[in-house]
Amino acid sequence: MTASTARRPDLVERLLQADRRLLLLASMLLLLTAALADWSSGLDVSLGVLYVLPILPAAIALERRWLLLFAILCALARIPFLPVKSPLDTVFRFLLSVVAHSTTGLFISELVRNRRLAVEHYRALEKQQSLRQEAEEHLRALAESSPAAIFTLDERAGILSANQATGRLLGLAAGTSLSGHSIADHLPVLADALKLDTRAQVFRTAAQCQGRQVNGSVFVAQIWFSTYQTPEGRRLAAIAVDSSEETREREEQNLRQLLSHNRIIAGAVSHEIRNVCGAISLVFSSLTRTPGVSATEDFRALGTLVQALERIAATELQSKTHPHLNPLDLREVLNHLRIIIEPAWQEAGGSVRWDLPRNLPPVLADAFGLTQAFLNLTQNSLRAVADCDRRELHISAARNDGQIRIAFEDSGPGVQEPQKLFEPFQQGADHVGLGLYVSRAILRSYGGDLRYVPASSGCRFVADLRVAAKEVSAG
Repeated sequence: MTASTARRPDLVERLLQADRRLLLLASMLLLLTAALADWSSGLDVSLGVLYVLPILPAAIALERRWLLLFAILCALARIPFLPVKSPLDTVFRFLLSVVAHSTTGLFISELVRNRRLAVEHYRALEKQQSLRQEAEEHLRALAESSPAAIFTLDERAGILSANQATGRLLGLAAGTSLSGHSIADHLPVLADALKLDTRAQVFRTAAQCQGRQVNGSVFVAQIWFSTYQTPEGRRLAAIAVDSSEETREREEQNLRQLLSHNRIIAGAVSHEIRNVCGAISLVFSSLTRTPGVSATEDFRALGTLVQALERIAATELQSKTHPHLNPLDLREVLNHLRIIIEPAWQEAGGSVRWDLPRNLPPVLADAFGLTQAFLNLTQNSLRAVADCDRRELHISAARNDGQIRIAFEDSGPGVQEPQKLFEPFQQGADHVGLGLYVSRAILRSYGGDLRYVPASSGCRFVADLRVAAKEVSAG
């Protein structure tokens, strides 16, 4: 491409963007120049070709209707310099000039319009391409900076594209090319998903499964993936994270809570055995005063068994020391509780009404244990309102003298014997009747309490928790 050819688009572009007044001025000057040249030539024929030149800039500046008027002006400017043969010949030459000039102008005007449309289309394409490249850069930066593994697979479970986190998830060395690497040995559930014969073009789901790294290490993977069809075959896009640490922490937390609940239950059993042993001791003491009974070997052996049973029952199985507690965001616990309980209440045709202040201070408690205690209260309320016309649970919270009070009030029939609510092993209770007993023991281990508050209708429980801010200032 020569330099003149390379400069030509720039010249045309400058003409298209020039001021209309300058273009009209150039047209009038060219028309005047053509008339002067025709007048000074002294020839018997008109220099008609010169009158086409003013049409060129006018076609860029004028609309079609004004362009036709300018073509008529050019034809009129030529008439004085035409050789006069007859009036009809003059009119015929005038009409031919108008047709020639207007056709030339309309042709150039259409070229200019098409050029402008092409330029606008080209600029729109450039803008779209720039936006697309910018979006691709953002997506690439997002994928590369993500701690989650993001990758796509072909129909043979080979990696098509992946970010750096994918290599770390699979245990590959840094810099190893992932293109074409089979993931079937690492996450076989994805290879099986590509083999599914689904009628839908797109299949989306999430799964938790075991994965295997290159060195044989096993990890727990949380995967979100979808399959889709392309002309080259089925493809799979997935996001995967290593949730081994979260799983381990959750299981350890479950074990700690299980041990804590076991201690509470063992303490309740010990308390009941101690009451029974007290009654047996009274009977045994009465029998010792009966003549002839205390002298037998069986009676003395029974006394030894009673004393051993009393020692076992007297053993303190429930810890008296509170566990080490960190400040806990109470709103986060209540939001988690909301996610758990609201679907069950909606399925039962009920509703849960929340009345929580905007700012809740942190409390001293354990998130898992507190959730378990609150969940037990809401499940009791759900069972209580099952046969009622109005099924509603109202959960509210308020701050009172260094404590946070969370109230659970349902629209059920109420409690017949409130004095027996927190007694373990109640007759007629669900399971073994330890729910409220364990819930209160959990809250007391945090320095709080759980109590029943009489209400005009329904059942109302209030949980008291210590505010962490006051605990810190007191220390």
